[in-house]
Amino acid sequence: MEKKEKTIKTICLFLLGLLPLLLLLLHLDSSFGYAVNQDEIIGKWRNLLGTVEIEVYKDKDKYHGKILWLKERNYRGNDPKSMAGKPRIDRENPDPALKNRPFINMDLFGDCIFTENQHWEKGFLYDPLNGKKYECSISMYAPDRLKVRGYIGAEILGTTMFFKRIKK
Repeated sequence: MEKKEKTIKTICLFLLGLLPLLLLLLHLDSSFGYAVNQDEIIGKWRNLLGTVEIEVYKDKDKYHGKILWLKERNYRGNDPKSMAGKPRIDRENPDPALKNRPFINMDLFGDCIFTENQHWEKGFLYDPLNGKKYECSISMYAPDRLKVRGYIGAEILGTTMFFKRIKK
């Protein structure tokens, strides 16, 4: 029995030893080696789940992504705030003046600037489902593939959305 426990302990320690490497690999941007120009993200994109389409546009030297289409454009029948069947609005926004703006044409992310490491950073990612803003980093990990990451503090502590360019 003691040998079995020692083997399990050794395996656990080995796996724990791999954790920093795994975290590093998750943090590294998969666009390594893929060169982009700063306006390459301009255009229309659909997330890989097929639930949202955005348009990335440039305003002065900053990049933004506005919502063009939602698979579920209206609230479901079991909406807890009695808005079933009505178009989705920014009802969770902490600013009362913005609570009634529609999701469509709302910026999902914005104020991103192109940096020397070929990413678009220092902007915000807005989650209209909870009304919160996060820091944002965007990269292209392949031609016509976009990675949008929202996080608080360190990029490793966040969530990622993947998009595919919509061809004309």
